[in-house]
Order: sequence, then C-alpha cells, then structure tokens
Amino acid sequence: MTELYMDRMDSPIGSLLLAWREGALCALGFDDREERMSAALKGRFGEVKIEWSRHSQPFRGLLEDYFHGDIAAIDRIEVDTGGTPFQQSCWRLLRLIPRGSTTTYGELAQKLGSPGAARAVGLANGSNPVAIVVPCHRVIGSGGKLVGYGGGLDRKRWLLAHESGASSLR
Repeated sequence: MTELYMDRMDSPIGSLLLAWREGALCALGFDDREERMSAALKGRFGEVKIEWSRHSQPFRGLLEDYFHGDIAAIDRIEVDTGGTPFQQSCWRLLRLIPRGSTTTYGELAQKLGSPGAARAVGLANGSNPVAIVVPCHRVIGSGGKLVGYGGGLDRKRWLLAHESGASSLR
C-alpha cells in the first residue's frame, strides 16, 4: 500500500488538491474534480492510504508564489508523475515550454521525433497528473484555439493570461 499525503489550498482559479510522497508532488488537481484525481491515484498506485496534512510545504508556498506573480516558482517544484515512458517524455517537454508562451500538440509530437503522434501527445496531455506545475495548459490546438483542458477552458484561459501578464484576459 502506498502512503500519500494530501492537502487543499485556495487559489484564484478555485480550490486545489495536492498529493505528494517522499518530497515530490505526484498529483495536483482541482477540488471540483476530486473523484477524477482519486481514480487516477488508485489507477497509478493501487491501494493508497491518504493522510490529510496541512504541511504541504514547499509545494503550497511555491504555488502561492506562482499565483502572486512569480511564474518561475512552479519550476522549482519536484514532481513524481509516474506514467508510461511516452507520457513521461511528453510531460518533461511540457515543463520546457517557456512561461508566457504556448505550443501545439503537433509541435510537441515533432520535438518527440514522432510528427504523426499529435493525437497521442494530446492523450498524454489529458493524463497529466500534476496540473499547472506540468503546464499542459500551455498546449493549444493547431489553429491557435484553446482546446482540451481537464480543469476547464476558463481555467486554461486564466492560467495563460496570468503567465503572460495580460490581466485583461483574465
């Protein structure tokens, strides 16, 4: 049985759920999607023992810094995403997308050396267990359209505006 620690924190885009073990964040999701996160944790770890803890530092502090404008703060959060080797490759690339910019599923597929794998990249993106920190919100559709965010397009729009400093888009 895997032991995980969990905490909730308020943010400008709603209450967040954080799950971690051994100093690494292994899940970050939105409170209104707790069932989805619980199912993903069970699928990844099997039987889990959850201990609710208010000691989610340094994760909480770094996320608060991010929401207060230090966008680079999320780069300092250690993550433990699990996943298949392909998913892990996609998620590593997500963390390399410059703050304040976006890319497409096709561009990520090309960087992975699989130009025909845009759909697979999209599926990996949708399975990202650590929202915001592994910034899948920075991936958009090929025509520049906001598509596919598990937290909802309003949150995606807010995150992109926050990271670009365009408060008028929030």
